[in-house]
Amino acid sequence: MLKEKYLHGFSKTEQERLMRQARFLENYIYHDIDLSSVENLLEVGSGVGAQSEILLRRFPRAQLTCIDFSETQIATAQQYLGHNAVAKGRYEIKQMDATDMDFASNEKFDGAFLCWVLEHIPNPVKVLSEIRRVLKPGSVVYLTEVLNSSFFLDPYSPSTWQYWMRYNDLQYDMGGDPFIGAKLGNMLQSVGYTNIQTMVKTIHLDNRQPGKRAEMINFWADLLMSGMPNLIESGYVEPEIAEKVKEEMKTVAKNPNAVFFYSFVQAKAHTS
Repeated sequence: MLKEKYLHGFSKTEQERLMRQARFLENYIYHDIDLSSVENLLEVGSGVGAQSEILLRRFPRAQLTCIDFSETQIATAQQYLGHNAVAKGRYEIKQMDATDMDFASNEKFDGAFLCWVLEHIPNPVKVLSEIRRVLKPGSVVYLTEVLNSSFFLDPYSPSTWQYWMRYNDLQYDMGGDPFIGAKLGNMLQSVGYTNIQTMVKTIHLDNRQPGKRAEMINFWADLLMSGMPNLIESGYVEPEIAEKVKEEMKTVAKNPNAVFFYSFVQAKAHTS
């Protein structure tokens, strides 16, 4: 089996962060997602099951099939969903390579969902092609992906910017793409999807929402630090820079005039 590669790692701390992240960003992500008519939903890159729980809760009609490459994440997802009353009898999780799925063509799925997944995959177009193959004609697909070049933070935090650029460099060098959100339209069109729509979702927090701003900055600090072990171990940043980032993020969180800005991209398309 290919070695599992993930910028954030597979520690228990990281798995707990993913659970918090899903709940924290839920309203931003699901505001325009409608899977209410989907009966057999495929979730690609289901990880620890954090989004799976939200999907099952928000769309009670759906039966959910989750696939993920990581046995480590799957074990956590099985435990998490196994103790969730909403999920009982409504899901299955399979260990699978998303670029070569073990499903027959047009088998049963009438919808698919991916969130923060393609950014980590070396061949995202192949994944989109496989999803189109296994879905029934006319099925809906929702994708939510990063656009890391949009990140803006004020006051100016030089160590954080340096760290963020190296963070993105490492993701590229691991075969991912930290700017993939802007490319979703081209990718979906290249493999035959129809009715393609892309929406830029922006989180812009300043003095008008100081409480939400503080929460977001603290959340983002956790996100930045989640990549720190791999960044240091791989030689992309020095430990001193990582420590300076922690201090800068604390300073920004306490600043009465702080600004946080980040955009991600959500796409909706159909199979033909």
